[in-house]
Amino acid sequence: MKALVFEAPDKPVIADLAMPEISANEVLVRTRAVGICHSDYELLAGRYIIPISYPVTPGHEWSGEIVEVGRNVTGFKAGDRVVGECVVRTPERLHHFGFSISGADREFFAVNPEWLHKLPDAVDDKKAALIEPFTCGFYAVLRSGGTNASETVVVSGGGTIGLVSAAAAIGMGARVIVVDPLATRRDVALKLGADAAIDPSDGGAADRIREMTGGHGADLVVEASGHDASLAAAFDYAREDGRMSMVGINIGRKVPVLIGQIQMKNLTVRGCIGSPGVWPAAIRFLERTGIDLSPIQTHDYALTDAVQAFAFGKDATKSIKITLLNG
Repeated sequence: MKALVFEAPDKPVIADLAMPEISANEVLVRTRAVGICHSDYELLAGRYIIPISYPVTPGHEWSGEIVEVGRNVTGFKAGDRVVGECVVRTPERLHHFGFSISGADREFFAVNPEWLHKLPDAVDDKKAALIEPFTCGFYAVLRSGGTNASETVVVSGGGTIGLVSAAAAIGMGARVIVVDPLATRRDVALKLGADAAIDPSDGGAADRIREMTGGHGADLVVEASGHDASLAAAFDYAREDGRMSMVGINIGRKVPVLIGQIQMKNLTVRGCIGSPGVWPAAIRFLERTGIDLSPIQTHDYALTDAVQAFAFGKDATKSIKITLLNG
């Protein structure tokens, strides 16, 4: 079978690998669609938030079809369409699927059924590859108390995690404002149902947010960029007694912010990473709200063209979510 392998930092190749053999407690999955995440580029560059080693196959935003089940497996059968969590436990330790153990950027892979969730019929294979990032945005909103139709939510950063966070808040009924300097991302935010999309490049985003909220600011700010300017500005967007959910990843940098605003505004600030415990709820939420996340998926490549896809995606201004398709 074909697989994308990171042989070493900055050395991606399409390799021929043996078909995996499953144990009695595993299932064999045929990959259908896999999204390329910013974290995959961190892995390719030789860094990640937990220890990693090479060679490794990336791919943690995936959908697939079960083609074989081990004799001890119950609750799943061949033909089931599934997605899988990426923070998983093995007998040895906690792993990140697609990072510390190989992921889904291959035609077939063996996986523990405990990591899997069945897909609703209404969610096709390609859209299902967005469920993993959606769970992260869903969790980012829930971790700070959720939201409702009485609130204004500002999402700072219109990449994938920002857009799925916006979609989660929209589905909960909030008025949503997305702040991002790229027009393509702002356009997608509006397609998803955001009430406004603001360009912060002129430094006036906080003033416009206050104008839109009667001078108060946002009830909830989701910082989803991780960029220095976005992190610093996010505190300006929140109202007094507001809430902030920090989901954008900023590894190893120091960012100057007016930290006194946390005290002066009496803010509640929560950090979050991943999506522990929310996968079933997030899948039900997508099914029942009917939210269409497909505008986020801007470019498709064949799985066997993954090296070219990664090269194209290095320029974040050209795409939002690149999806690798298998068959």
